[in-house]
Amino acid sequence: MTLLEIAKDMQSKSYAPYSGYKVGVALLCEDGTIITGCNVENISYGATICAERTAFVKAISEGKNGFSKIAISVSGDEIGTPCGMCSQFMSEFVDANFEVICGNNKGESKTYKFSEIMPIAFYSTSVNKEML
Repeated sequence: MTLLEIAKDMQSKSYAPYSGYKVGVALLCEDGTIITGCNVENISYGATICAERTAFVKAISEGKNGFSKIAISVSGDEIGTPCGMCSQFMSEFVDANFEVICGNNKGESKTYKFSEIMPIAFYSTSVNKEML
């Protein structure tokens, strides 16, 4: 099963009663572990968590700290990419060459380098980032 197929399967676990937009992800760690995630909506929209952040939070909480690529599969017709909040969140943990595989419900996909998704990220001056 490909990373994108695993992400597509994760859409079935999505909780999206408000938007109906289901997102599943599969995050490949450098050690070969795959961490999955899905979006979880909330009536208070600000409390909603995207699939990408779900996977990264799970990975970090399980002691993972090196990541190779992520596959994102959405229930919509357009190829889905990470939102700005998720891109900023991911910038904490990945480098410019991190692979982002994006797919839609028609089986179409496109692969990006993280630097294409998030060309300029915000960093604290106390954090040394050489990636972007």
